[in-house]
Amino acid sequence: MCGNNMSVPLIAEAVTVSGSDKDTAAVIFLHGLGDSGHGWADTLKEIKLPHVKFICPNAPKIPVTLNMRATMPAWFDLMGLSPDSQEDESGIKKAAENIKAIIEHEVKNGIPPNRIMLGGFSQGGALSLYTALTCQHQLAGVVALSCWLPLHKTFPSAASSGKNFPILQCHGEMDMVIPVQYGAMTAEKLKSIVNPQMITFKTYPGLPHSSSSLEMAVVKEFIEKHLPGI
Repeated sequence: MCGNNMSVPLIAEAVTVSGSDKDTAAVIFLHGLGDSGHGWADTLKEIKLPHVKFICPNAPKIPVTLNMRATMPAWFDLMGLSPDSQEDESGIKKAAENIKAIIEHEVKNGIPPNRIMLGGFSQGGALSLYTALTCQHQLAGVVALSCWLPLHKTFPSAASSGKNFPILQCHGEMDMVIPVQYGAMTAEKLKSIVNPQMITFKTYPGLPHSSSSLEMAVVKEFIEKHLPGI
């Protein structure tokens, strides 16, 4: 089950940005390693739509192997950032269940799954992709910024049946943390899981491991298209 009957540990601390009208759609947006939902909430306020609620949860603080076991906000442990790095499979799956619990919470509050979109930056984007592909629900889409697909070798078999939703990938061409080539490899992998026509992969010259106003304008357009007002 997507979320099962779990409590929703991330909801209480999440930063929520509501639209000016009744919320008829939701975007759950996940921050990157060492960050928090607050920074992204401020960014998303700039592209908010009157009928869309943005939910920006905060990752728990855990020791991160990649950063010499320093404790910081992280959705799961990271051992490395190359496609061949060892991965925290149990941590990724647990994190995905926590995000699925937020989805279930929104569904119970009256927003149908096809009006819920996942999104995120870097590690948060990675988790949003994994969660959407393994969730029992057909979601409205995914916004995947500067990221990769976790446990990529388990796909397409790991995907729950009938996955076919739009995915917007954006990546800076000067990203030295998650090189743009990894983003391109992810886009190709995604084309083996969902309809290739549903994948949009955009790159941005000169952009490092960050977002830009140009990129966020594309994100807003994507959200407006796939979560229209009703």
